[in-house]
Amino acid sequence: MESSSSCSSMLAHPPQDSFLQRTLERLSSTHSLKLPAEEALPVAVVALQRYLSEPTDGQRQEQQLDSYSFDVTITDGVWRAKCLLHPSLNHLVHRNALRTGTDVRVSRCSFVYNERRLGHGYICIEELGCIDEGSSVLPRVDVSSLPLLVRHGMERSVALQSDVPLQASRKHYLSLWNNDDPEGDMWASGCASPDQVLDVSRVTHLVTLESSFRGLWKPLPLLVKIIHKARLRYYGKFGLSIDYPYQAYFEVADQSGTMSLVLWNELCPEYYQRMNVGTVLYLRNYTLKQSYSNRSRPQMDHHRMKSFTSVEICLNARNPAAVITVVSQKSVLPQWGLPEVSYQFTSRSELEKLPNGLACDVIGLVTFVGRVERVRSKGTKAPEKYWTYRWIHAVDGTSDRPYILELYSSSQPEIFNQICPMTYIVCTQMRVCQVEGSLPYLTSSCETQVFITGYHKGQPYVSDPAVKSFIQWTKTLKDNTILQKTAVGGHYCYPPPPRRPAWSAADTSGQIPLVSASDLKRELESLQYREHKKLAIQGQITAVRYTKREGREVTAEPQHGDTHADPVAAQPAAEDCLMSPSTDGSHAKTRKRRVPLSKATPASPNRGSTPAKRRLGYRNPEEREEEEEQENSVYEEVQHEQQECQGSTAPSWQSSGWSTQREQISERLSDGGLHRDSLSRRFTFDEKSALLQWSNLQPTRWAPGTAADTLPPVACPGHYRLTILGINKQIAVDAAFLPVVRSDDPRAVGLSQDPHDNSMLSCLSSGFLCPLGSTAREREVTLHESEEILATAQELEDTHVVCFLDLCQLGGDKVEILVNKVYRVTDVTLD
Repeated sequence: MESSSSCSSMLAHPPQDSFLQRTLERLSSTHSLKLPAEEALPVAVVALQRYLSEPTDGQRQEQQLDSYSFDVTITDGVWRAKCLLHPSLNHLVHRNALRTGTDVRVSRCSFVYNERRLGHGYICIEELGCIDEGSSVLPRVDVSSLPLLVRHGMERSVALQSDVPLQASRKHYLSLWNNDDPEGDMWASGCASPDQVLDVSRVTHLVTLESSFRGLWKPLPLLVKIIHKARLRYYGKFGLSIDYPYQAYFEVADQSGTMSLVLWNELCPEYYQRMNVGTVLYLRNYTLKQSYSNRSRPQMDHHRMKSFTSVEICLNARNPAAVITVVSQKSVLPQWGLPEVSYQFTSRSELEKLPNGLACDVIGLVTFVGRVERVRSKGTKAPEKYWTYRWIHAVDGTSDRPYILELYSSSQPEIFNQICPMTYIVCTQMRVCQVEGSLPYLTSSCETQVFITGYHKGQPYVSDPAVKSFIQWTKTLKDNTILQKTAVGGHYCYPPPPRRPAWSAADTSGQIPLVSASDLKRELESLQYREHKKLAIQGQITAVRYTKREGREVTAEPQHGDTHADPVAAQPAAEDCLMSPSTDGSHAKTRKRRVPLSKATPASPNRGSTPAKRRLGYRNPEEREEEEEQENSVYEEVQHEQQECQGSTAPSWQSSGWSTQREQISERLSDGGLHRDSLSRRFTFDEKSALLQWSNLQPTRWAPGTAADTLPPVACPGHYRLTILGINKQIAVDAAFLPVVRSDDPRAVGLSQDPHDNSMLSCLSSGFLCPLGSTAREREVTLHESEEILATAQELEDTHVVCFLDLCQLGGDKVEILVNKVYRVTDVTLD
């Protein structure tokens, strides 16, 4: 082992001996180091950063383990170390098992030198184990003050000392969960350029650019105002030799009309966050090119200006290097004749009258904020892309119904992650979506911009009459009254499935995919963190169990690693009985208990292949023995509680043939259940920070503050546990059905509430219990009522049904499988 001189830092005197320091010293004499259990001490994850992978020498793109690489910064409380995560461990990030703010045990690592660059190398983590509990390291250290661990002679390595990837060919990081948000220190924000004397005597107008595009022309200066701004577009891919592959569209205007402007590549980090709606630009050395026709454009009829759509202005960093001057607001002169930014605010009372696809602007008071979810971008080849979005309800006083807003990331993460109830929200360029049989909703466009309380100052819309009218209305409200109508997080899906679904073999666009049971299994295994999918499966409902525990929290977290049926899994929903007590409503942290569906031990990652199924992190033999002992203890406890459940009066039903069929099925997907994250919570200002953290995605960097696990337990409403047997009777899946029981549930908005007889099948087909109560107190589902509903379940016997399922990966081993609606096959239309 070398002396401590093999390590260096920004400090003149190295701190006390540490695990990370000892590990780096040992790596100086060996390429790869495997640490025994007693030496693999916990280290905390303080940052996870993602970027496009480098193609490995001799490997084609399709042979890559993953499209993206991850740098992980860890600390032992003495040093910080920036390391590369081996690609075989990427699946731990994909399902948020490896995340910031928790501890890990590094059991194998190596030191990698960059052979094409002098003085650059880094630690590569090849095997690790994730510790689910909160970090034991972070509470006792100030991470920002800790020195960075660097091998001697590499102190000047830019990748180690700055906010750039360890793999040298990449120059920047991407947002952890999407490609649309700016990420890292390189994204300049701030104000206008320093005050300059502008020569506006020789500026040209946009109308002149279009007429002279085909001829010889010299680019005279432009003086324009931004009237629309689109979200960022990242177009990086393997083999593309562009350091900053970004593009951003703007619509700019002068007194002659409007035209598109495109900001390219490295100019995006420098200028994108400085160029906002209402900003005035003085441009030189720009180029013109023919417009790209196959792209979305904002709807601008309300501007009453001529649009020049045949050409667009391009700003590049070279050939030629564009000169961009962001003019300060106080320097803008009226004689320049630049148009005012105009808006088209639409009140909630007018929404039903608008045609489908129309763009409008809205302002409202937020009452519901859904959790942030992800959806895989369709039709894209590697690298794969995800969109992030959340659902919002907002009211404006013109209707007793809220706006239903589907907000996708608009490259404004500082706003998107701070949306909460009781804030005023403005959304521009939202597209109307009319829904047959339900309320219309609004969805984001590429040009949507979002602003909330704290970000309205200086925006052009503040003087709009619709905004002033809304502000006057809010002055008549009482906070306590509105707070009683708020909610955050939980499962939410809109629009609800149609009353009579239709499938067409010719046109599959817009319809929920109908999958086989085996396909459903693959879909569950491929889900990534907070990824949401809607699927349909046909088969028979063979068992239903009603579960309700007064004043108790839902904590059932079945394992996802093994889906084979076993005697424990065959029992009807016993894990629903495992709930931590909170009968007094205290805010004590709830202890969660994991129900093992099989006694399989976790496997260490295979470094040479992509994981076919989700796997837990590496565990050494000593840890496995300890886990097995704990598992056996929990297993015995589960069996005891199952016996109690089976002897309880919880209503249940099963088909006459299920006891035989469940012995014959090949697999049972027992992930279904109600999770803590499936239920929405009432918003309070005292819990605002924790609620935001709980409903947002896991952050890239750990920061001290209120943790989401400090939230008080959620009262568990009554819900049903369904077992759905695939049509070929080979695979069964367990899913939860959480009917809407009261009108203040966010899911009740837009739900068709035609009266029904509260039979089991009618509840499953409608999604709610009839009639809805206005509050939780007014509509409590009694045990007697649940028994009456289950007494009608006999009509499910041998009934061929189609079940609409909502799937969501909630992190770690938690997968949400919820039944949205159930239809008889005879009620489905086939085209």
